[in-house]
Amino acid sequence: MGKQVRFYGHDSPGNHMTFASGTHSIEPENGTLTVKVYKEGMAAKMGHDLTFEASDWSGKITVDTDDPSASSVQVTIDPSSLEIVNAEGGAKPLSDKDRADIAKNITKTLGNSDISFESTEVSGTAPRISLKGNLTISGTARPVTLDLTVGDDGHAAGRTTIVQSQYGIKPFSAMMGALKVKDSVDVEFDVTLPTS
Repeated sequence: MGKQVRFYGHDSPGNHMTFASGTHSIEPENGTLTVKVYKEGMAAKMGHDLTFEASDWSGKITVDTDDPSASSVQVTIDPSSLEIVNAEGGAKPLSDKDRADIAKNITKTLGNSDISFESTEVSGTAPRISLKGNLTISGTARPVTLDLTVGDDGHAAGRTTIVQSQYGIKPFSAMMGALKVKDSVDVEFDVTLPTS
């Protein structure tokens, strides 16, 4: 696999811009990490599709330009820091009480354990990189694959879809199941790395 992984883009014809080798810290100051949750059920019109953003997370990305397949990513997220940044749909706007109730449900559902990701394999060629690893939620680890897009400006953005029940999580429901959260949620991130 080795040399088939390339972490560079084209900043001008015939010129390469490469991510700087070494270990780079990532956190809210140089990136965003969001979770998108969707509604379903007979009363779905009553609920909202929600986008949460984590305000307390950190990690590191190790870039090895000599052997890109040896590059790695590690991230840790405090689930209690997930805050609603967007709510779409619903019969009425979210109230402060609604937001407080949702925050309580997150704590009840995810507990106090950190959510973590640790990569096990990097493959592909920029701008498309595939990142495989283990995602741990509530003490349960499952393999996931993140599809990354590496930009010329130092941005690396990616997304994956996870299934809550695979981590022993029962999706939230109300109104005797007429309104509930879909089992699948989308996780997205965007970070900026130093370039050389």
